Amino acid sequence: MPTTAHLPFSPIFKGEDAIPQEFRLEEVHQREYLLNGELVQWDGPVTSIYSPVCLPTPNGLERKLLGSIPRTSPKEALEALDAAVNAYNNGLGEWPTMTVGERINCMQKFVYLMIQQRDLVIKLLMWEIGKTLSDATKEFDRTVDYINDTIDALKDLDRESSRFQEAEGTIAQIRRAPLGVVLSMGPFNYPLNEIFTTLIPALIMGNTILFKLPKHGVLAHYPLLNAFKEAFPKGTVNTLYGRGSEIISPIMESGKVNVLAFIGSSKVANGLKKLHPKVNRLRAILSLDAKNAAIVTKNANIDVAVNECILGALSFNGQRCTALKLIFVQKEIATEFVAKLNAAVSALKPGLPWENGVKITPLPEEDKPDYLKACIEDAIAHGATVQNENGGYTEASFVFPAVVYPVNNQMKLYHEEQFGPVIPVVPFETIDEPIDYQVNASHGMQVSIFSEDSKEVAQLIDSFVNLVSRVNINCQAQRGPDVFPFTGRKDSAEGTLSVFDALRSFSIRSLVATKLTESNKVLLNTIVRDHDSNFLSTDYIF
Repeated sequence: MPTTAHLPFSPIFKGEDAIPQEFRLEEVHQREYLLNGELVQWDGPVTSIYSPVCLPTPNGLERKLLGSIPRTSPKEALEALDAAVNAYNNGLGEWPTMTVGERINCMQKFVYLMIQQRDLVIKLLMWEIGKTLSDATKEFDRTVDYINDTIDALKDLDRESSRFQEAEGTIAQIRRAPLGVVLSMGPFNYPLNEIFTTLIPALIMGNTILFKLPKHGVLAHYPLLNAFKEAFPKGTVNTLYGRGSEIISPIMESGKVNVLAFIGSSKVANGLKKLHPKVNRLRAILSLDAKNAAIVTKNANIDVAVNECILGALSFNGQRCTALKLIFVQKEIATEFVAKLNAAVSALKPGLPWENGVKITPLPEEDKPDYLKACIEDAIAHGATVQNENGGYTEASFVFPAVVYPVNNQMKLYHEEQFGPVIPVVPFETIDEPIDYQVNASHGMQVSIFSEDSKEVAQLIDSFVNLVSRVNINCQAQRGPDVFPFTGRKDSAEGTLSVFDALRSFSIRSLVATKLTESNKVLLNTIVRDHDSNFLSTDYIF
């Protein structure tokens, strides 16, 4: 690996006095967690939280201490479970029996309180996971937009359900009802947005929540605890801290969790589901592994392909489930494509999250640099080379992107989800090769196709729509817009998320029905007129 002196950029890490005042962060030592509507004080063991941003010390570069969080035990986890179970109360609790309008009011109060913490949450995202200022800002603002869009979608859904339906002498009102207790667990890469895309729709549909904070990005939620406390009835949202292996197992083994909302690896998800004593009673909403491929044919616009592949492979250092993690390039254009890809990677600015124009930042996972190094060395041992200057250069928690070519199916980078700034490029002769890759892959989230030939694109569309859940044409893989369905095949997902689909995923259709007789019509009209039922209602939400 090259030394710092030969790099086209200055050392990544600098002394604390070089950090602009507005981005400096006081240590946050959290000593409370949300349980049954109260911020409970914690005086037990704690877990220290370190930043991927390192500081020079007499012992070399060391990750900066950001603060600490409670390390609760299974006892506290089961107390949180009991709080959620009691708040749901078999569907008779305050939250699940509220009208849709009342739940929307609570959610709007939460958004108002959440926005008050915007600057601090953004700063914590930068320090905790190395997300750039622009990306951290985008994550917060997009999450607020997602909540507001979810509120609007629920209004639409409720309006559609506000009338009675008649068929074959039976009259009924059909609405969506909550499922029960939801265990929500999310990833570090979008610790706010990804978690809220399950937690918010689950909550607003009337479920109660056990919220397991992510390993990285945990402090970013601390400023929001009071918003949860103030906006929702007690026991509606309860937070879990501690080692997942210790506190999640007893919760799942209790059989009291009705829905598992999990974003992470398929291996962990499978293990969690198996812990539940009555799996048929457990609904799972999962977003899991992905090794999304790009296919660049000889008919592609190479400049467009390179630009989109850079965005797809290296946005937030490639730490996204929707990232492009393997690029197939037809041999006729492979040399030109790799050369332009190298130039584009070299133009990316590395640095710290708050620095202007920075694109590549330090990695939060401590073992990630060593893992990426092992992947690169494995590829080299099987015939590939690092194509770009400084590719794979490592400085503590920072890794400069590596373009690795030619990659083949004997290499880790061909099969494993690297989840980091390494771009494996696979040359291919016939289009059957990338199709065969997807057929045999254990995942099936997305693919990106780059070609200007309409017949070729049409053929590839028809080949891939039944292998992955989203086919992107001449653009990177991505989740949004949030109104589009987000899911996957094989080991990549279970259930569908979008602003609309998530409301349905975390609820079930329930109906009240009766024979269409005069006495029954009088009965139903009286209930509706006198507002005696929150379920049976023709109220219209504007």
